[in-house]
Amino acid sequence: MRNKVVIVTGASSGIGKALVYGFAAEGCKIAMGARNIEKLLLIEQELRAQGVEIISVRTDVSVEADCKQLIDQTYQQFGRIDILVNNAGISMRAVFEELDMKVLHRLLDVNFWGTVYCSKYALPHLLNSRGSLVGIISIAGFIGLPGRSGYAASKFAMRGFLNTLRIENLKKGLHVLVAAPGFTASNIRTTALDASGRQQGESPRDEAGMMSAEKCASLIIKGIRKRKREIIMTFVEGKLTVFLDKWWPRLIDKLAYSHMAKEPNSPFK
Repeated sequence: MRNKVVIVTGASSGIGKALVYGFAAEGCKIAMGARNIEKLLLIEQELRAQGVEIISVRTDVSVEADCKQLIDQTYQQFGRIDILVNNAGISMRAVFEELDMKVLHRLLDVNFWGTVYCSKYALPHLLNSRGSLVGIISIAGFIGLPGRSGYAASKFAMRGFLNTLRIENLKKGLHVLVAAPGFTASNIRTTALDASGRQQGESPRDEAGMMSAEKCASLIIKGIRKRKREIIMTFVEGKLTVFLDKWWPRLIDKLAYSHMAKEPNSPFK
């Protein structure tokens, strides 16, 4: 991994930030993209002091021009691109019946279209380097989660998109990894949108018992190094759930409903 050029979107917090530190420890050169440039610059300052070659680019992945700028500035700075990690994402928490349609548009603009835009402009460089195209999805990219219709739709779409790119470029040396964390301790639930599009402001779950962002990042980096096709993290909420859904989908429907209904202030019971 040493001297590989890596782009991480959503790099200012959570899994994205943990990935940046993980790649830095591997000796990579890093381009960080996120809307909060102030947070990126603080990370950059710290890692530059440690000798890491790193740049920050203010990026709203829902804006195609921003995604192109992120890719272009990375290539101009480092002369190549080896890894793109599409990590930027937002969540939601509301039943579809009560949902303002702008929330669905926002989820798809960030989670799905952000992945499409960045992948489109990075792909020629990744093909040249026989590099890795990575998408951070969720268990919600395998099964529907009640109260998360827009989130699940965007993650299903990401998975289908990335799996298709893998097949299209099967003979060109492109590595495509779809990584599905389970519930991970990060700020994605505090920034999740409610039915009207406002951030809910607090997590409905006990973050202390979840996988850490650092552990999640280490598994993703290991998957890139081994050029894995897919990673499903956690056992019960991840691998077992996906497995059972193939054979007993009605059971998983009921378990998903029951599990999510137990959240504090759940939008359904």
